[in-house]
Amino acid sequence: MYQRILVPTDGSPLSKKALQHATALAGICGAELVVFTAVPRYPVSYLDGAAVFEAQDIARIEQQWMDAARERLNAAVAEAKAGGVKARAAVIRSDLVAESIIAAARKHKADLIVMASHGRKGLKRLLLGSETQHVLTHSTWPVLVLR
Repeated sequence: MYQRILVPTDGSPLSKKALQHATALAGICGAELVVFTAVPRYPVSYLDGAAVFEAQDIARIEQQWMDAARERLNAAVAEAKAGGVKARAAVIRSDLVAESIIAAARKHKADLIVMASHGRKGLKRLLLGSETQHVLTHSTWPVLVLR
């Protein structure tokens, strides 16, 4: 049914749950699993009194974030492969998480996106936003949402 499943993860318990389900589904379907994450850029603030960092410090912090993301993805890929599922990692540096997920689905020719949702409602959803909701409304791929 599915040839390639994209599963975005941020390392949270909910995204780990989505990763487990996506891995099981990929195993059942014989699909390849693409484990994806978007690493944010270091925020640069120009407000008065804000801490100002040198460019090399910002680059070092961003590299640490990228290395941690790759380590997390490589562990997920190794776990999937140990379970007999073909898997690979994909990472991008971007502050636009939902757009990055959609772009990754396009780039990797995914048949399905599997992701988690916190299920926030009301004011919390308004203030915190929903990457999952954004993917659901802007993606042309099927999306399996887990809570």
